[in-house]
Amino acid sequence: MSGWVDSHCHLFMTADPAALTRRAVAGGVDWLVVPGVDLETSLAARRLAAADSRRVRWSAGLHPHQASRWAEEARRIAALAIEADAVGECGLDYYRDLSPRPAQLEAFSGQLALAAELGKPAIVHCRDAFADVYEALASADLGARAVLHCWTGGPNWTRRFADLGATFSFAGPITYETGDTVRRGAAAAPRKRTMVETDTPYLTPPPDRSAENEPANVVRVGAALAEVWGVAPDEVARSTSAAAAAVFGTPP
Repeated sequence: MSGWVDSHCHLFMTADPAALTRRAVAGGVDWLVVPGVDLETSLAARRLAAADSRRVRWSAGLHPHQASRWAEEARRIAALAIEADAVGECGLDYYRDLSPRPAQLEAFSGQLALAAELGKPAIVHCRDAFADVYEALASADLGARAVLHCWTGGPNWTRRFADLGATFSFAGPITYETGDTVRRGAAAAPRKRTMVETDTPYLTPPPDRSAENEPANVVRVGAALAEVWGVAPDEVARSTSAAAAAVFGTPP
């Protein structure tokens, strides 16, 4: 049985990251990626990776919710990104609009430029902002290093982003009763550029929707993707783990 990779989990938001990592490994997860969402959490992600370098990769970035702090945090995030495995979580969120859209666009373009300069992946958040994220990624030309985290687009947007060479990562919504659009998008996603994630502590798959999510649950996400693709979960584990290794590299 192939092991799994959780390509996106905010372990620094949980009470006992080491215990969750152990539980994930016991459940068949080989390694995971912890993305920062601002300077403080990027530093926390680095500490987690340093404590368990065989299992944890990390990134440094500024989430669109905090985009107004880009001018304040950009220099230190850029310095962290030099040693990180990726840039982000960055992107656009027009659903909550917790930062003004011009500020979101500035922070996003700055981080895409940073990823391009460093030759590293960019972990991209896209919520109700498909057109603007598409334009930004088309300009950045990152190819498979543009990772569309917790992808919720339908088949049309999936095909458009696939034509840019982007990598897709599916999370809990693919398991939900309301997730038909996500499942149709997953059916259109290129299998060699598709990963799975939990987005811990959010988006817990059923039947535990009210519980805090954890990396071990990536197996449930993978099982849902296997149903969409009509293949065995073991095949999904192999292909999604290979996609994660191609983007992030495997831990030493």
